[in-house]
Amino acid sequence: MGLGGGMLEKEMKHVKIPEIRFTKLFINGEFVDSVSGKTFETIDPRTGEVIARMAEGDKVDVDLAVKAAREAFDHGPWPRFSGSERARIMRKFADLIDDNVEELAALDTIDAGKLFSRGKAIDIPSVAGQLRYYAGAADKIHGETLKMSREFQAYTLREPIGVVGLIIPWNFPSGILFMKVAPALAAGCTMIVKPAEQTPLSALYYANLAKLAGVPDGVLNVVNGYGPTAGAAISSHMDIDKVSFTGSTEVGRKVMEASAKSNLKVVSLELGGKSPVIIFDDADVDEAAHLAFLGTDDMRIATDEIFGPVMSLMKFKTIEEAIQRANNTRYGLAAGIVTKSLNIANTVSRSIRAGIIWINCYFVFDRDCPYGGYKMSGFGRDLGLEALSKYLVTKSVVTPIYDSPWL
Repeated sequence: MGLGGGMLEKEMKHVKIPEIRFTKLFINGEFVDSVSGKTFETIDPRTGEVIARMAEGDKVDVDLAVKAAREAFDHGPWPRFSGSERARIMRKFADLIDDNVEELAALDTIDAGKLFSRGKAIDIPSVAGQLRYYAGAADKIHGETLKMSREFQAYTLREPIGVVGLIIPWNFPSGILFMKVAPALAAGCTMIVKPAEQTPLSALYYANLAKLAGVPDGVLNVVNGYGPTAGAAISSHMDIDKVSFTGSTEVGRKVMEASAKSNLKVVSLELGGKSPVIIFDDADVDEAAHLAFLGTDDMRIATDEIFGPVMSLMKFKTIEEAIQRANNTRYGLAAGIVTKSLNIANTVSRSIRAGIIWINCYFVFDRDCPYGGYKMSGFGRDLGLEALSKYLVTKSVVTPIYDSPWL
């Protein structure tokens, strides 16, 4: 939710612009230049001015980051720590974020156009909260005991999936980063993060705090760069076990194609949306609607994700018609229902094919509530304990109940 113009300018008069200390890549616990030596500009969206020049990573740098992450996973302590030990470090990481909340909020303001007051009060504290939430789950990862037929029994282990690639969009550079980083850390994974090229500053700052908190070298690596180079290298890398991507449907399809052509790595996608809000005739409706107009279902504004402060208004007559038209989209990220009727709310919420339904509210998120899409809005869930499962794999172990004739 970036803001321009007077409100942001007024706020920024009272904000101390932070010194930009971290502009390189973060690989194996160290800030390093890209192998090529190339850099790119990160721009202040309020003014169009250059904030800093960032190291530009590409395939070679991704290879180095993956090598560090693989070594940390195969031979390092992080996957072998007890859950309580990982939790201790994650909580210290969260404390350091709290200690640096103003600087982090200012970085997201100058880099992404975020409102500073919201960043300081909500966005940055929420990522510390995500770390603490998943820290609380880190020592509660367990399998099941299974009773098999005949003379065998089995149990399951839930183990970290391995090295993961996390590709982050520009619009929520802190929030979406920790939707992925926090459960991956709790699970015991190691990772390579590619922040959006428009908003790399806070990701690098977080990497430094992770090191200060005691996250071992190689566990969290950050490679700045562009999608067609660094992002593509992550998606196609033969030694990455999973990719979690948030972004457009078009790019999500490319991530899947790259996975299929490489090592069939596990992919989870949170993609575009075109989310209906269905207002029934028993609702209290404010008449004011900015930039709204009447239209038809087949207009591009009604079918495509446009990332603009525009809404289209369309009339319907029956509940069945509303459900049919709400589902008549290739997306399925979210939907809203405004009604005083419990029956309508229950019927419609169970009929719309979308990942989250808001009833008499909208755009409400919580770290305990899974979030993700249906159809071309992707698959897999961020947030909630369900997100933890994305970074775990189940192993079955079978043993004989009695003495084995094989021994």
